[in-house]
Amino acid sequence: QQSGRKYNLFLKRRLRIDKRHQSKDSIFFRDGVRRIDFVLSYVDDLNKEWEKKLERRKEFESNLQKAGLELETEDKKESEDGKIFFVKIHAPWEVLITYAEVLNIKVPIKENDIPPMVENPLDCVLFPLRLPEKVMHPEPDYFTAPFSKDKQELYLINDESTFFSPSMRNRIVNYILTRCPYGTEEGKKKFGIKRLLNNGTYTAAYPLHDCQYWKKASDPNCDSERYTLYMEWARFLRFYKEQPLVLIRKYYGEKIGIYFAWLGFYTEMLFLAAVVGLICFLYGLFTMDENMSSKEICDPAIGGEIIMCPLCDRDCEYWRLNTTCESSQYSHLFDNVATLFFAIFMGIWVTLFLEFWKRRQARLKYEWDLVDFEEEQQQLQLRPEYEAKCTQKKRNPITQEMEPYLPLTSQAVRFCVSGATVLFWVSLIIASMIAVIVYRLAVYAAFASLMENTQTLQPISGLLTPQLATSVTASCLNFIIIMILNFFYERIAIWITDMEIPKTHMEYENRLTMKMFLFQFVNYYSSCFYVAFFKGKFVGYPGAYTYMFNRWRNEECDPAGCLIELTTQLTIVMAGKQIWGNIQEAIVPWICNWWGRRKARNNPENLYSRWEQDHDLQTFGALGLFYEYLEMVIQFGFITLFVASFPLAPLLALMNNILEIRVDSWKLTTQYRRPVAAKAHSIGVWQEILNGMAILSVVTNAFIVAFTSDMIPRLVYYYAYSENQDSPMSGYINNSLSVFLISDFPERNEPKENPENFVICRYRDYRYPPDHERKYLHTMQFWHILAAKLAFIIIMEHVVFIVKFFVAWMIPDVPADVKAKIKREKYLTQKILHEYELEKLKERLCQGDKRATEKEFIATEGRMELSRAM
Repeated sequence: QQSGRKYNLFLKRRLRIDKRHQSKDSIFFRDGVRRIDFVLSYVDDLNKEWEKKLERRKEFESNLQKAGLELETEDKKESEDGKIFFVKIHAPWEVLITYAEVLNIKVPIKENDIPPMVENPLDCVLFPLRLPEKVMHPEPDYFTAPFSKDKQELYLINDESTFFSPSMRNRIVNYILTRCPYGTEEGKKKFGIKRLLNNGTYTAAYPLHDCQYWKKASDPNCDSERYTLYMEWARFLRFYKEQPLVLIRKYYGEKIGIYFAWLGFYTEMLFLAAVVGLICFLYGLFTMDENMSSKEICDPAIGGEIIMCPLCDRDCEYWRLNTTCESSQYSHLFDNVATLFFAIFMGIWVTLFLEFWKRRQARLKYEWDLVDFEEEQQQLQLRPEYEAKCTQKKRNPITQEMEPYLPLTSQAVRFCVSGATVLFWVSLIIASMIAVIVYRLAVYAAFASLMENTQTLQPISGLLTPQLATSVTASCLNFIIIMILNFFYERIAIWITDMEIPKTHMEYENRLTMKMFLFQFVNYYSSCFYVAFFKGKFVGYPGAYTYMFNRWRNEECDPAGCLIELTTQLTIVMAGKQIWGNIQEAIVPWICNWWGRRKARNNPENLYSRWEQDHDLQTFGALGLFYEYLEMVIQFGFITLFVASFPLAPLLALMNNILEIRVDSWKLTTQYRRPVAAKAHSIGVWQEILNGMAILSVVTNAFIVAFTSDMIPRLVYYYAYSENQDSPMSGYINNSLSVFLISDFPERNEPKENPENFVICRYRDYRYPPDHERKYLHTMQFWHILAAKLAFIIIMEHVVFIVKFFVAWMIPDVPADVKAKIKREKYLTQKILHEYELEKLKERLCQGDKRATEKEFIATEGRMELSRAM
């Protein structure tokens, strides 16, 4: 009986194979002629909602056919699991030309006759980095004009089936799907595929990939662009090659193309910053042995004789300064003269990056026909969700048409709720940061006593000081809290942005971007701001320490400075985020797809169709690019805001981005369904965020050099207080430590034990000794150093800002050759259109209505003359 079942199953499969003459990679209807532009899928589950869903689908598909689209349904018996129906959608020529005009899509009218740019003399050197010409430029360059149904003979239409690229076709079909009605529920008109996906009427809606990524399609009519992208772009072994941006734009659309163009350009510019940062790091490494401060700390005759005051109350003991020998040496790696140079360099680098990106973006806008996209964006219709939820209407003063609007009172209430929610979550981050600070203060005493009393830690006690141990564990804890808060806030941010009901897609993205960035900014950078600008600054002095909540004594910096702790914090958070991000982006989708396709691997190849293969892939989603930008902009903040403390940050970012480009391209090409093509002429609101961070980075780095590093105190000592002309920095450590009389300790602070009967101890500050008439008050040197720090901040900020604005003024946003090409294209396009109109007028002259047409003819010729003059 079991063998009989197997035989019947074999016959059924055989019949299905024979029935389907097409390859499993077919992207056409059963007739092999009409291309599949979009696929809808649904499961016909017999629950209480079944009849309602069936009715919605019938109405929706009927309205799609009324809109001119052609549908073909694959029965669930034909699917791999026997449960899913697939509705294949084809947009015929009439639909494409109608909506191409509505969407203002630009199409070729004449091959570009502008000579190509002069060859770069470095091309021969860069040849190994180049891709084949057929990959970089898969089709000729054309002059383009917005499509018009009435002027079809004007355009270079060689073949109606290939005139509109697949990305244009799926964009047009998606436009129809998002606005197609499916009935009335609760007295409201319902429409749009997004609602049908949300309520479970359909399970998925997606355009098809054109082939499998690991081999070309067997159909000669298929371009196999996915295979080309995988072989030339998405494999990690091609990491040193340039990106095929034209092909990316053609296959995925301008929005994804502009992201990869920006990411590639950012990575190229990081190379210069990484090289300079590495040189600064090597300078610190090679001069480590010459650093007088660490020499004095490590010297048994100097650092070994200096007794330091306890680092916590009661439980901590007195300690000798030379126990921090190794940490002071490593601190010199990042706290040296090169730090100042690198901070200034990065202030100028970030300006060069942003200005040169504007030029690159302007070139892409011209090459990708996005010059007039701003106007086109304004003309596009409103978000379907906005149209559905806003029942009130008013007349648009520009178009004089009635359109939906959200009353001002409703907007105000929604914004108040939204603002309060964001404020609550930002407060939650600050509260979590305070909790981490309390953790630092609470466990510091435990680490201090543990390291002093545990013999097993003696071999590493010099390197792993209580300060460093506390900093490392607190940084790891902080990173875990950051990830948890991110997970929850992402969902909250989307919910409150949906609640605000933004009018257009661009407005929706901008609002969500600002909410997410504000949260991420506070979440990721708050701990770094604390270590850089607050830790060790409000400690007090022995006998009069300051306390948080009147319980926990504030943290002190290491005698070698707080910069090494900022470096540790930055490294853990930045590296941890990048590693976790790559795991999320690459491994998680791969595991999900492997799990989803485990059954399909056991079926005959011919039974697993192209739409089923794509159905089993992950969904990229409307916010897919948003998260990619957010990840890179947060990284940009790490390498600019705190780069003075860690010159290797650009090198880490460079290595991550080389991997990021290939991971993003790999997952997009192999692990995700093909996204719906979308247009974008820039990186949007991210440009303004980057500009803001560039300005803030100058201020933060100036403060880090002045207040976090020891550079200014050293310079003041070198020029004003040094008494040794042969070795000006000798005696600096002794000069930077103040004296405290142990008998002046109040009972709350005094250590329980003093076995060696020390009389005095030293602490890091500039205060008068106990025998001075101004006992424990700040010395004049303290005020000199403070004045020098403030003067340095003002001078550095003004110098860097002047250079930044001068560089920005010197570099035009649009290259001269691009300006000329834009003018040339506009002129030729107008000329071609006017000549076409003249031909039409001449035909009308021959047919009749001579008087009216002659006037129109004269007016048209006059317009051509004006165009030539302009």
